[in-house]
Amino acid sequence: MTVLFLIGGYGLSQSQPFRFALVTDTHVGGSTGLEDLERTVLDLDQAENIDFAIFSGDITEFGSDDELAAAHAVLSRLKLPWHIIPGNHDTNWSESGGNSFLTVFGGDNFAFEHKGVLFMGTASGPNMRMAPGQIPRENLVWMDEVLARHAAERKPIIFVNHYPLDESLNNWFEAIDRLKGHNIQLALCGHGHQNRLFDFEGIPGVMCRSNLRAADSVGAYQIITYDGVKAAFHLRYPGVRTEENPWLEVPLSDHHFPQAAGEYVRPDYSVNEQDAGKRQVLWQYQDDSDLGAGFAVAGDLVITANTAGHVYALDNRTGEVAWTFPTKGKVYSTPSVWQDFVIFGSSDHHIYCLNAENGLLQWEYTTGKAVLASAITDGGIGYIGSSDGIFRAFDLESGRLIWSFEGVKGYVSAKPLIYGDKIYFGSWGNDFYALDLATGRKEWEWSNGSSNRMLSPAACYPVGSNGRIFIVAPDRYMTALDAETGQVIWRENKEKQMGFRVRESMGLSEDGTLIYVKTMDGELLGVSTIADSMEIVWKSSLQLPYELAPSAILAADGLVFVPSHSGLVSAVDAHDGQVVWQAKLSNAMINPMLVLPDRRIVSSTMDGKIELIKY
Repeated sequence: MTVLFLIGGYGLSQSQPFRFALVTDTHVGGSTGLEDLERTVLDLDQAENIDFAIFSGDITEFGSDDELAAAHAVLSRLKLPWHIIPGNHDTNWSESGGNSFLTVFGGDNFAFEHKGVLFMGTASGPNMRMAPGQIPRENLVWMDEVLARHAAERKPIIFVNHYPLDESLNNWFEAIDRLKGHNIQLALCGHGHQNRLFDFEGIPGVMCRSNLRAADSVGAYQIITYDGVKAAFHLRYPGVRTEENPWLEVPLSDHHFPQAAGEYVRPDYSVNEQDAGKRQVLWQYQDDSDLGAGFAVAGDLVITANTAGHVYALDNRTGEVAWTFPTKGKVYSTPSVWQDFVIFGSSDHHIYCLNAENGLLQWEYTTGKAVLASAITDGGIGYIGSSDGIFRAFDLESGRLIWSFEGVKGYVSAKPLIYGDKIYFGSWGNDFYALDLATGRKEWEWSNGSSNRMLSPAACYPVGSNGRIFIVAPDRYMTALDAETGQVIWRENKEKQMGFRVRESMGLSEDGTLIYVKTMDGELLGVSTIADSMEIVWKSSLQLPYELAPSAILAADGLVFVPSHSGLVSAVDAHDGQVVWQAKLSNAMINPMLVLPDRRIVSSTMDGKIELIKY
C-alpha cells in the first residue's frame, strides 16, 4: 500500500462518506474492450454501496460511430448514475470529429455535487490532429463558469480528466491555475493504463489502470472511498474479487494554494521579444472555442472555422469579425474560396457553400456522415471528401453534384491535392487515391500495407512535383509515387539509418526542387524531388523539441514557415537553412497557416488564438 502524506492541512471536509467507481480506458472496438466493459457494467450493477460511476476517457478505440453506439448500448444498462468524458482515442481518430460523442452521450464534460463534494470532468483532445492532449478552449470557459458559481461555498473539488495534469496536456497550467483558486483536493485520470500517484504542483493526482484485461483473465476498475479525510483506492476485478487493502490512500485537504504559479514551469514566450525588427504582429484574435481549421482568403477577408460550429470571416487589416455562419456541428474543414464562393464541410453531415463576401448561404448538401476534410476549388468546381466513404465534386454556382467516388475506405480528413488532371488524397483506411479530375473515375489506389489504421497516410497534405506525388505518414515512411500510375518510385524510413523520423508535416519549396519534411525530433529537412531515393539535400539549423504537429509547411518570399505542436511558428531562410525569426502564439498546436500578399502570414492555434504577422 502506498500512502501520500500531506503536511499542514487547513481543516477537514465535513462531507459525508461515500463510495464511487472510476472506470477508464475501456477501448471498445479493441480486441477485448467491449467484452471487458460488459463484465464491468454487470459487476457494478451487482455491487453494494456504490453511489455512482465515472468513465474517464478512451471509451472507444477510434471514436467511430459504431464503437460509440456499442459502448452506449452497454453503459445504458447500468442502473447506477454515471458520468462520462472522452479521451484522445475518442477524438483524435474520430470519423465524426468528436461530434458523435456529444450526440451519443449528451456532452463531453460534467459537473455535479454529491454529499458536499463538487465533481468536475472535462474533455482533453487532441481533436482530429496529432498533438499533445488539450482541454478544449470551450471547456476552460465552462470551467470558469462552474467555479464562479461555487466560489463562495469553497466546496471540496475532485477534478477528472483523461490526461494527467502535466505537460502531456499542452494547457495543463490553465486547468491547474483555475483549480488552485478553489478547494481542489484530488485530480483523477486515466490514459497511462497503470495505477500511479502524481503530484500536480501540490494537487494530489491519481492515474488509474485500464479496464482492459491485457494479459490477465479479466480487467479491473477502481472503487474509491471518500470520507472527507482521505480517499482510499481499491482495485475491483469484476466477478472475481475486490482487493481488501487499498493500493493507495490519499489524505485530503483544503490547500489554500497561492494564486501565483510561483516556482512552477510555465510556457516561455521570451522568443517573441527577439528579432522584433524582422516581424510585426498586426493583430490578434481570441476565439472562445477551439480552432481546428486553416484559412481561406477572399479579398480583404480571411475565413476560418471553430469547434462551436461557426465559420467566420475576419478583416485581414483589422482582425475584426466581418460575418459569421453557424452550423450544427464542429468544423475542422478548412474552407476554400473561388471567386465569391466559399465551400467547406461540417461534422453536422453537411457540405456548405456561402457567399464569401457576406457569409450568406448559397446552397448545402447532406452527406451520410460528418465532413471533416478540407475543400479545394478549381475552375468553379469544389472538391471535398467526407466520412461516409465518398469523395465529391460540386458546381460551386449551382450546388449541382458533378460526380462522386464511393470507393473510399475509411474517411477523409485532410486537404486533397490537384496535380495535372488528377486529384489526390489519403484516407484513414491505409489507402491513398488518385481520381480523374473531370469524372471522378479512380485512376489508381495505393495501400501502405498496414493493418493499423493509425498509420494511414491521411493527415498529411500531399505534394506534387516532377511527375511525382509525395506523402509522409505516422509509420515514419516517406513515399514517392508516380503521379500517373501510382507505382512506388521509392519508399524509405530513415529512422535506423540516419535517425530521421518523418511524420505527416511536409511542404514544397518555391522552386519545386525540394520537399520540406519535419521530423519528430524537431529537425527540418529538404528531400530532392528528382532523386531515385529519399535523398536529403538540404538541412536547416532549426531544432525544435519532440514534435508531432501534422500541419503543412509553407514556402514563400524566400522563407520556409514551420508549424509546431506548442504554438511556435518558425521562419527559416530557404537558402542557408538559418532561423530568421520565431513567434510563439500560445502553447497549443499550430493549425494550417496561410501566406497573404505583402509579406504577411496568418496563423492560428488549436486553443483559439489567431495572429497576423508582417515579416
